[in-house]
Amino acid sequence: MLGIFLDTETNGLDFRKARVLEIAFKIIDLRSHEELLSFDTIIKQPKEVWDLSDPVSLSINGFKFEDLADGLTEDQVFQKITSKFDELRICRNKAVFICQNPSFDRAFFTQLIPSEEQEERKWPYHWLDLASMFWLSYIRETGHFPMNVGLSKDKIAHYYKLPPENKPHKALNGVNHLIDCYFALLSSKKQLKT
Repeated sequence: MLGIFLDTETNGLDFRKARVLEIAFKIIDLRSHEELLSFDTIIKQPKEVWDLSDPVSLSINGFKFEDLADGLTEDQVFQKITSKFDELRICRNKAVFICQNPSFDRAFFTQLIPSEEQEERKWPYHWLDLASMFWLSYIRETGHFPMNVGLSKDKIAHYYKLPPENKPHKALNGVNHLIDCYFALLSSKKQLKT
């Protein structure tokens, strides 16, 4: 089974107005933990898209309009992602997406690879989230809900004695931190006892 650990950085929270500024993913063999592929790119956006940016989102990811100048177009990103997924024969029942916030990342991923295209290629439709995995693990470990711990990736990292994600938020940093948190959760001694 392959895990597609994915993160996006955008210029806003509303996928109907905002666009992807950066996407990164790593494809990991979940049994052997071998990294099979790493992908990270900035995406060019026109000035009219940039002008709709949410300042809070940009303060979190640190992007400036000039950072996008050397990025790929959305069409080029489509070609690269579909080519890389084809190379690894990504398909449902053999791979899953894993994100911190899949409802967010999936909506923006669909801007780049329309859902009809994903369906035609039989890509995974399961998008798993770290917070839900942690929620269940914590309840099994303690018998309590993790509300006093928190469900952000940094809070989950802190629980497993990992450092917080590097700031400002960048997609590849998010992916690497997500992978660290995922494997820490899986290797938790308390989790293994249950």
